[in-house]
Amino acid sequence: MPDIIQLLPDHIANQIAAGEVIQRPASAVKELLENAVDAGATEIQLIIQDAGKQLLQVIDNGKGMSETDARMAFERHATSKIKAIEDLFRIKTMGFRGEALASIAAVAQVELKTKRAEDNAGTFIEIENSVVKRQEPVAVPVGTSIAMKNLFFNVPARRNFLKSNAAEMRHIVDEFIRVAMAYPEIFFSLSANGQQLFHLEKGMLKQRIVQILGNQYNSKLVTVQEHTDYMNIRGFIGKPETAKKTRGDQYFFVNNRFIKSAYLNHAVASAFQEMIATDSFPTYVLFIDLEPSQVDVNVHPTKQEIKFEDEKIVYAFVQSAVKHALAQFSITPTLDFDLDPGIQQLDAVSKPFTDQKKNEASSSSLYQTFTQKHAAHKIEPSYKSDAASRSDLKHWKDFYEAGKKKPVAGSNESVVQNKFSVAQQSGNQTIEQFASKELFIPEQDFTQLHNTYIIAATNTGIIVIHQQNAHERILFEKYQQAVAGAAVATQRSLFPATLNVSPQDAVMLQDILPDLHQLGYHVEPFGKNTFVIQGTPADVEQGNESFAIEMLLEQIKHFSSDVKFSKREKLIRSLAQQHSIKPGKSLSQKEMKHLVEDLFQCTQPNVTALGNPTYTGLKKEDLEKLFGK
Repeated sequence: MPDIIQLLPDHIANQIAAGEVIQRPASAVKELLENAVDAGATEIQLIIQDAGKQLLQVIDNGKGMSETDARMAFERHATSKIKAIEDLFRIKTMGFRGEALASIAAVAQVELKTKRAEDNAGTFIEIENSVVKRQEPVAVPVGTSIAMKNLFFNVPARRNFLKSNAAEMRHIVDEFIRVAMAYPEIFFSLSANGQQLFHLEKGMLKQRIVQILGNQYNSKLVTVQEHTDYMNIRGFIGKPETAKKTRGDQYFFVNNRFIKSAYLNHAVASAFQEMIATDSFPTYVLFIDLEPSQVDVNVHPTKQEIKFEDEKIVYAFVQSAVKHALAQFSITPTLDFDLDPGIQQLDAVSKPFTDQKKNEASSSSLYQTFTQKHAAHKIEPSYKSDAASRSDLKHWKDFYEAGKKKPVAGSNESVVQNKFSVAQQSGNQTIEQFASKELFIPEQDFTQLHNTYIIAATNTGIIVIHQQNAHERILFEKYQQAVAGAAVATQRSLFPATLNVSPQDAVMLQDILPDLHQLGYHVEPFGKNTFVIQGTPADVEQGNESFAIEMLLEQIKHFSSDVKFSKREKLIRSLAQQHSIKPGKSLSQKEMKHLVEDLFQCTQPNVTALGNPTYTGLKKEDLEKLFGK
């Protein structure tokens, strides 16, 4: 039998290896930008055509390469960063594996122009499918220019798996931002299809954050600055009011390298506990600096996942640094609650604190143990036989043991609790019981409770409808029909509103404009990251169009992690949430009846698009059980 194991040809091995490093145009953007940073550049330009499929070019003014280095840079595992195994444990550069250029050259047509300051002429190299087609001297400025053309031209299957231009452009912008955020001392620019999206001047970190995330953050950033012998942390966190429904504005850098870490995200979120809603995410740009030997960055091809030598120390340090920053700038949660009127009737509130009561309080052993130094251990045990020396704290357990007592079986308290739980269990009714309008008693009005719930009497009991959830279901089905058929009527604005968004949001908004138009929004691009809102759906109140679109984009990003929904599905879900009647809005009898009728004409009236219930009900017999009938 002949031998069957053989070595792969170099060009096939390179293409297989490229699949780990270059998954999409954004992967090449990351690698090329990091190489430019490592080259000591102070100005870096990124030029994109056709979302990187046609052209992806990075131009820098770094130190450049010699003719030999330029040729060697495209060999697999060729690197200037590692000479011995020990170097792996003290990596301070962005790239070190020597795979990036080799992988790019395996799946694209590459043109390299580079020149060092001491050389009279630069070097031009043209590579296609890992094969050098041309090499010659060229007149170029000091630095390096790498142009990657026709990505995956030799791997058509991989090219077919790329997403739409808008989706790929969003990934490119994300990678660009991650590198630009880490190096505010470097000028960065990004141009796509002849239009400049970013022009980031050199400056301080806060300036770079505001340039990228938007001017609204200028007065809402809190400085984080902590130094220890083990590690340092610096950066900025957003005040609680900047929290969003998505993780978009969260950046962690370890030794200036962007990382993804759910563990550290949790550390920051726990520091914001009770300051923001449980389903919201804080904004932060944080840099952790520690010895390279304490970190292993060589655990993932993209180097975005790393391992710490001691994760618990890093977690605790990040959490305490964020807490300290919030406390230092007096950012504390504001409690908003209704005061129980019974509290005002208590003796401690209504009666004066007389001198006699002051003496009685100060003479007690409890007061003395907390006010005198080194006296906390002097709380006397309650089991002493001498009544005179017995502590007045012997009943201290009564304060919490009373709350732990369970109702005695057969007592009135037990009966009421059991009946209420039975009513709750049988309270969720099927659609058929309430879908028929004949079940509602026509001569009785609906009741609105807390400006949030609609209570209606039925022939078999009562039904409680959540007005926002109900309206969400109605709008969701209405928008589904509009996208599939006739467009929603548009009301033209007498004074069109102007909307300025971040570059990444501009790419997203441009992508959904056709579907927005079908749903009643008439939005037009107005140069760079600006749009003009010419019209809104006819049934939507005008006057706050810009805010509505901004919230719409946030909600779409909130749904973006759910891959089972299409782009159009995410849009109509977001619009349904955005336009639904919010809790706190008072409704007239006519509005309540109209809402209830529209709900039960839906194909699935019992839940929202997200699966939240729209109503619940109680049968008449369940109500009677609550009162022992």
